[in-house]
Amino acid sequence: MSRRCIITGKGVQSGNNVSHAKNRTRRRFLPNLQEASFYSDSLKKMVKFRVSAHGMRTIEHNGGIDSYVMSIAPTKLDPSLRKIRKQVEALQTVAA
Repeated sequence: MSRRCIITGKGVQSGNNVSHAKNRTRRRFLPNLQEASFYSDSLKKMVKFRVSAHGMRTIEHNGGIDSYVMSIAPTKLDPSLRKIRKQVEALQTVAA
């Protein structure tokens, strides 16, 4: 499984460890990924994703996973989120 947030796209970065003597060795900066479950109001179930802490804040800022996936264009969403969007879209058109 890749170390990439499906919401923000944050991934692994590389840089240097710098010692007191200014010796530089390569290192990796890993994103703060968490296994998080979000409740989908329209699907009436929990959906689980590996997202960064910033991604969790983004979802909560937009009012939940349903409103987040509906506010973003499908071409900009991760394939796993496109599937959720399609299900939410189908339920919203039936309800309307």
